[in-house]
Amino acid sequence: YPYSCNPADVWESVQKEQENLFFIDVQARGKYPSYAAKMFREKGVQLVTEPQDEEILKTCTDFISFSYYASRCVASTLDGKEVNDGNVVRSVKNPYLKTSQWGWAIDPLGLRITMNQLYARYQKPLFIVENGLGAIDKLEADGSIQDDYRIKYLKDHLREMMKAINEDGVE
Repeated sequence: YPYSCNPADVWESVQKEQENLFFIDVQARGKYPSYAAKMFREKGVQLVTEPQDEEILKTCTDFISFSYYASRCVASTLDGKEVNDGNVVRSVKNPYLKTSQWGWAIDPLGLRITMNQLYARYQKPLFIVENGLGAIDKLEADGSIQDDYRIKYLKDHLREMMKAINEDGVE
């Protein structure tokens, strides 16, 4: 999410989304996206290709698989903003979401949003391959683990997944 409606934050969000979707764009569309040339140039990457590579790339995936644990929020500058260092990728803390013990934003609606965005972009069936809540579990005297928080996390995410399928038409 962009941290705010400041155009600089929105632009930062667009660029981060391009980074996130680069590999899926190539695999699902069968060619490098238009933004790849700028990205390669800025990172000093020079592609060396063979004549048959373009034809090989055209062999696209039949579906999109992805992992979803948390959403993230980005801003054009971190100045004066609370930073969320709990995730693999540094982001700005989303003031509207609670976080896990690891600082990951708990965002079931974010899963529905992601599913809608991916399906609209690629129009291919989606498979969620990973989702869950990491936490420090405490083993009770009887050997059980009281993890109602994890059950709620999964139930809320499954509910949003079903809305994406049944209400929004996502495959």
